[in-house]
Amino acid sequence: MSNAAEASRQNRVIDLKAGAHMMVLDAGIFCIFHAAGQAPAGPAGLPGVRISRAPGTPPGIVTVSTFEEDGWIGGSNGAALVRVLRGPAAVLVTTYQEPGSPHAAPRLQVAQLAGPVSSGQAVAAAQAVAQPPAPAPAEAEAPEAVEETVAKDISAHIQRRGDVTTGVGHWMGVPGSQSWIEGFSIAPETGVPAADLEYQAVLGKGWLSPWAEGGQYCGSRGMALPILGLRVRLKGKSAETLKIRLTATFTDGTRLGPVDGSEALEAESLAPLEAFLLEIVPEGEEIVVPKSAPEVASKTAAPKAAPKAPAKPRAPKAAETSAKAATPRKRKSTPAS
Repeated sequence: MSNAAEASRQNRVIDLKAGAHMMVLDAGIFCIFHAAGQAPAGPAGLPGVRISRAPGTPPGIVTVSTFEEDGWIGGSNGAALVRVLRGPAAVLVTTYQEPGSPHAAPRLQVAQLAGPVSSGQAVAAAQAVAQPPAPAPAEAEAPEAVEETVAKDISAHIQRRGDVTTGVGHWMGVPGSQSWIEGFSIAPETGVPAADLEYQAVLGKGWLSPWAEGGQYCGSRGMALPILGLRVRLKGKSAETLKIRLTATFTDGTRLGPVDGSEALEAESLAPLEAFLLEIVPEGEEIVVPKSAPEVASKTAAPKAAPKAPAKPRAPKAAETSAKAATPRKRKSTPAS
């Protein structure tokens, strides 16, 4: 009996309270996320939600990408990015709760981030993700030579390049390259513990990903979907003496920063993020205005300078002085005659 009881305890099965729903979406790219104000998951990790392709839906028609990389978006702060190539197509939403839970199942919201994606764009994106094209030999050697001497504090997946690493204080991505960043992770090798760092990705207008802790990947994988900006902040003891400074460029040519990284850095046009420069500086250090700012300032100051230099009023004064100079000469000539 004792052996049987022990075996029953070891092989115990807990029946969860679960619910399944089919969500039908038109063609496009969507963000599925939790509604605000919901309680966080308990010690068992419940309640929670998993987003997946509906049974019978071909993989090429619907693609699901989550921050946990397994379709799980938790119960309060997760999100899923869903790309539907040809709609309408179904997505399976499964909720899980503890047995006898008196609370309602997690509530979700859906926001469309982009319209339909053409089949040509989808095929090109899939090829870019599956087999990132290798750059020319001369271009391939240069990044490798740099990466040997630069720390690998930051990693990112970049369109047409694949996974790239760089260090704090160095550009991630190439400004002006027109290649967007799909996701990134930050884990400084020295100076700041990973636990003292967290960051978010801008997914759409007013939409930010859940906070990711240092070392965690933030963004999408396998969807060729760009992030539109980022936000990085320090916490713990590091926040008492240090701060984050960010500069970023976007595929529409916008360049922002350096600014305090605690605010989301995104282009007004919501163009994809192309490159960013992350710096960790002392808390008391002032933000230095970028080189491009004085040029903009001088252009705006030009109209103010024009009224201060009234060329026409000065012309009569010059004429008067020349007339006065001419008059004495005539007077001098009169006695001589």
